[in-house]
Amino acid sequence: MDLFIVMSVAPIIPFVLIYLFVYLRKKDKKQAMRLAMDVTTLFLVFSVSALFNNLFQSKFGFYLILLLLLITAGLIGGAQNRWKGQVDGKRLFRAVWRLAFVTTSISYIIFTFSLIILNIFKVM
Repeated sequence: MDLFIVMSVAPIIPFVLIYLFVYLRKKDKKQAMRLAMDVTTLFLVFSVSALFNNLFQSKFGFYLILLLLLITAGLIGGAQNRWKGQVDGKRLFRAVWRLAFVTTSISYIIFTFSLIILNIFKVM
């Protein structure tokens, strides 16, 4: 459990470790990047939800992220259904998961700097 907490606090750690491990074993940068992004997304979701809860003094962060993921899945699934007439679950999950990586990465950076600035002003 302690290792999971450390990885959630600093999600760059699992990203770098997985990327290096896969790249050194298979010599494929693209596969290493994809796997590192996929695994790191889980840590980012927990980390961003904790940062959100801390920043806004709430307990809704994790549920908000889940709600946004479900809405995104519905929108992408609806678009897939309109374009191709059917929903490919594997592609849908992969698209939502990769979008989650991008948005949670950006949110992680914004929330971290916001909390640092907020704590600096609190100390003054």
